[in-house]
Amino acid sequence: MGENEEPQGGGAPIAAAPEEPLPHPDPHRATVLVIGVVATVLFVVLRFAVGLGGHDPLPVDVWWDDVMLAGLSDVGVVMAWVPAIVGGVIGAPVVGLLIIVIFLWRRRRWEAATLAVAIVTVTAIGAPMAAIIARVRPSESLAESVDTSFPSGHTAVATTIAVTLGLLLRRWYVWTLGVVWVVYMMWSRTYLHAHWASDVLAGLLEGIAVACLVWSAMQAYRVRRAMSSRASSAEPDA
Repeated sequence: MGENEEPQGGGAPIAAAPEEPLPHPDPHRATVLVIGVVATVLFVVLRFAVGLGGHDPLPVDVWWDDVMLAGLSDVGVVMAWVPAIVGGVIGAPVVGLLIIVIFLWRRRRWEAATLAVAIVTVTAIGAPMAAIIARVRPSESLAESVDTSFPSGHTAVATTIAVTLGLLLRRWYVWTLGVVWVVYMMWSRTYLHAHWASDVLAGLLEGIAVACLVWSAMQAYRVRRAMSSRASSAEPDA
């Protein structure tokens, strides 16, 4: 049969199924990666600064703790407990799982996987580190008593979720809500005297580092996996 002839039976030529387009490398990936590395370096520097001080509060920690203590009120305590509960040991995993389920329901598997990996990573890093460092919390703590003050786990997880969602969804209101939530969390942890100011700053840097590095790694893996799959399917049969 000639190249342009129709197949026997008069049927129309069978067109080849169009290939699924490859995901394009995100043009912002290099910038995000640099931000993640810078946040990691700053976190390490802050960790050494705290360590050199014998894990005692820094001068800025004492000043900020006095400011929070001077402004303490019943209404403020109630407001501070909201993010403490929502972003706590039970609240944070529930919120994260709910967002992941929504991504899966909308068939956005890569987004769900990226957020899941980021949350697991920040928890796996922060919790053991806080236990090992065992920095003493402010004596007036209204929320915590265990010596696991550095870094702030609440702040780290909140920042990780906020930054990861911002990178995945690319909506200004997602970034805005994320910034508001993280600042609210940082204020809450110091207002309840559960952390020193340097603890929440460390949590912020940890969250930024984890979110940026995990997102960058997942983006690179997604593109490489798609290219590898395309190359394998294009190989002629032996």
